[in-house]
Amino acid sequence: MKQLISLLTIILLFSSCIATGNYGYMHPAYIAPGVGLGTIVAVVISWSRNKSILWAIIHGILGWLYVIYALLTSNGKKL
Repeated sequence: MKQLISLLTIILLFSSCIATGNYGYMHPAYIAPGVGLGTIVAVVISWSRNKSILWAIIHGILGWLYVIYALLTSNGKKL
């Protein structure tokens, strides 16, 4: 469980922003316009836990907040 939390923390820290050569500014990493990595991870976790499109949409809007909540409430179960 500690390894999973460590891995997700590293992914959260390094994948939400990527460095570019333009003056060192950090830009958000988007997979598609308006859809970030946190949204996709939250939707996948929500779908695997609830099998509900409505909850997946709501959790996708919450993004990383739901991912952290799901990790804290998983009680050692696989997500």
